[in-house]
Amino acid sequence: MSVLQHTHIAASLSSSTSSFFAQNGFDVPRTQIVSVPPKKAVVCKCVATSPAEQTAYKTKVSRNGNIAKLQAGYLFPEIGRRKAAHMLKYPDAQVISLGIGDTTEPIPDVITSAMAKRALGLSTVEGYSGYGAEQGEKELRARLASAFYANLGIEEDDIFVSDGAKSDISRLQVLFGSNVTMAVQDPSYPAYVDSSVIMGQTGEFQKDVEKFANIEYMKCTPENDFFPDLSKVSRTDIIFFCSPNNPTGSAASREQLIQLVKFAKDNGSIIVYDSAYAMYVSGDTPKSIFEIPGAKEVAIETASFSKYAGFTGVRLGWTVVPKELKYSDGFPVAKDFNRIVCTGFNGASNIAQSGGLACLSPQGLEAMREVVGFYKENTQIIVDTFTSLGFKVYGGKDAPYVWVHFPGQSSWDVFSEILEKTHVVTTPGSGFGPAGEGFVRVSAFGHRNNVLEACRRFKELYK
Repeated sequence: MSVLQHTHIAASLSSSTSSFFAQNGFDVPRTQIVSVPPKKAVVCKCVATSPAEQTAYKTKVSRNGNIAKLQAGYLFPEIGRRKAAHMLKYPDAQVISLGIGDTTEPIPDVITSAMAKRALGLSTVEGYSGYGAEQGEKELRARLASAFYANLGIEEDDIFVSDGAKSDISRLQVLFGSNVTMAVQDPSYPAYVDSSVIMGQTGEFQKDVEKFANIEYMKCTPENDFFPDLSKVSRTDIIFFCSPNNPTGSAASREQLIQLVKFAKDNGSIIVYDSAYAMYVSGDTPKSIFEIPGAKEVAIETASFSKYAGFTGVRLGWTVVPKELKYSDGFPVAKDFNRIVCTGFNGASNIAQSGGLACLSPQGLEAMREVVGFYKENTQIIVDTFTSLGFKVYGGKDAPYVWVHFPGQSSWDVFSEILEKTHVVTTPGSGFGPAGEGFVRVSAFGHRNNVLEACRRFKELYK
């Protein structure tokens, strides 16, 4: 600031001050103008510090190297990310999701009313309950045994109630530890492979073959009726097997499961049998691995209410570990699994377990069959649509998934084209394993009007 500017400001202040005193009857003070010598101007420059130059605090704890092996994000969150980006691009579009296998229809009233009663009871002295048995309520375990395993030799204390099959898959991986070898169907539910990687059971991801080292990928394609050629499968400690299969929708026949149990016995392996879609099975196709003689000596079964009663948000499932299943030293596997459950889990929600009991009542079982029937009708609509358009279509009979073949095309490219041109979300087959390349999974979980609209759009795209 210059001397002239200082003088002007001081004079202005002096004039206004004198006026104030005079108007209010005060003696006007004498004003003295003081000149402030100018200072040398200083220029301040703001410079942004790059992230690399910032010194954020870091701990001395190393990252889990096994998690660092995982490729990109888990499949379904990645689909969710792409869906969100699409909705930002087309804010007025009616996006229909037939991708992730999430139920859409309301939970039957006979089930929700039981949960509501239990929830309200918690506000009374008589109805309150705190921690329950980690393995699940005795009555629920008994009803599960009678409803799904009657005459199969499975007893209530073989059953561990949980917050869902997916959670139990990770608990089983903790049970097995990092020194076991693993086999999975290819394609298969991504949680099997990802949990194996996290536990340290695998080697690095091999980009040339799209596989992790040290995992036995059991190829399941139309050419082998979606059942692996076991003569070409190497021996592993653990075999993950899902039937009806997610994503292909195929269900293993009784003869095929007899082969699988024999293969496990011959190799001293343990089968982890994921039966999350068993209520969708029709005919003589087995709903449980324990329908196969000798399976109790080599198999564990996981299951869930999610796709039967709409419990994807409620969270309730169970795992069967028979007493007959033993390690190489003769120690019962169930005792170790019980220890895992008691250490890392306080039991399923008592409200959810009340819902489970209601599911297994005569009225609840009928209500679940109606829900399953609704989704199977959706499945048939989707199958008929793609078949009419000339596509090779698999699954759909015993599962709520339709496996559509797009030969010579990238699964992610097909996913992107369908999303861009029809605003319908599907699931790229390659996300389930290398044998899924060239396929897209279409889920039947959706409101009927949405399924019909999606199929109309498919017809417009591929007519």
